[in-house]
Amino acid sequence: MRKFEHLILAVKLDLKESLISKWFIFYMLFFGIIIITFFITGVNKSALAGFSGLNRLLLMYIQITIAILPIFILVTTVKSIVKDRVSHVLEYLLSFPISLSDYYWGRFIGRLITVFIPVLFALILAVIIGAFQGDFTSIKIFALYCMLIFSLSWFFVSVAFFISTIAKNQDTAVGVSFGVWLLLLILLDIILLEFLMQAKFNVPEYVIMILALLNPLELFRIAAIMLFDYNLATIGPVAYYILDIFSNAMFLLLTFCYTIVLGFVFAYGGVHLFKKRDLL
Repeated sequence: MRKFEHLILAVKLDLKESLISKWFIFYMLFFGIIIITFFITGVNKSALAGFSGLNRLLLMYIQITIAILPIFILVTTVKSIVKDRVSHVLEYLLSFPISLSDYYWGRFIGRLITVFIPVLFALILAVIIGAFQGDFTSIKIFALYCMLIFSLSWFFVSVAFFISTIAKNQDTAVGVSFGVWLLLLILLDIILLEFLMQAKFNVPEYVIMILALLNPLELFRIAAIMLFDYNLATIGPVAYYILDIFSNAMFLLLTFCYTIVLGFVFAYGGVHLFKKRDLL
């Protein structure tokens, strides 16, 4: 246990700092209010594109999660290391017997917990309120959705820490994070991908599919919709290409594993650069 003493200390330090911060309180209230607003406005009482009840509410929650969660994570996390370095907090912490790895992973784990809890809380809140109103969803779908949200949170925390490690100042870190977010949103445009498929640009279909499936946001979106719409009828012709290659279970597994592995690449890349760079 003493082996992880400094790591646990770093996790507690980040949790203590994050849980009393204004951004966390706003973050927590934001997702909770969204769910409550959905129920107040009767989203779960109406039907759209074949979806009704709690399933429709969760699908709308998916769309908001895709748009809001990444930028929330990036902007609030990307300053973590660079802020400590610029403010000389890092210099102070390193005067104690704590390794660079313990500091990095402690901050990483602490931030992952704080960005995942509010989204998970809102999801649990939706399921509980829905159950009281007679709307239910299966435990399997709930568990898979939680896994997908965790993998997405893991990926963007990893990217944020990687950026925070290489950025020279906080403004640069925030600017790069916005650029990453916008790039992934642009590649998320399924309408653009369908246009490329149907237009005469001589772009091979497999190239378009690879571009789409390399984007963790696109994978998350399709996988989350697949939990409620097994035939992916709501995303258009792209569904045929996906379902010809992957079964539902295989695609869900691909989404989770790819996002986690890609997150590991950025996380370990970040800690490697963190150890090699002039920190102070």
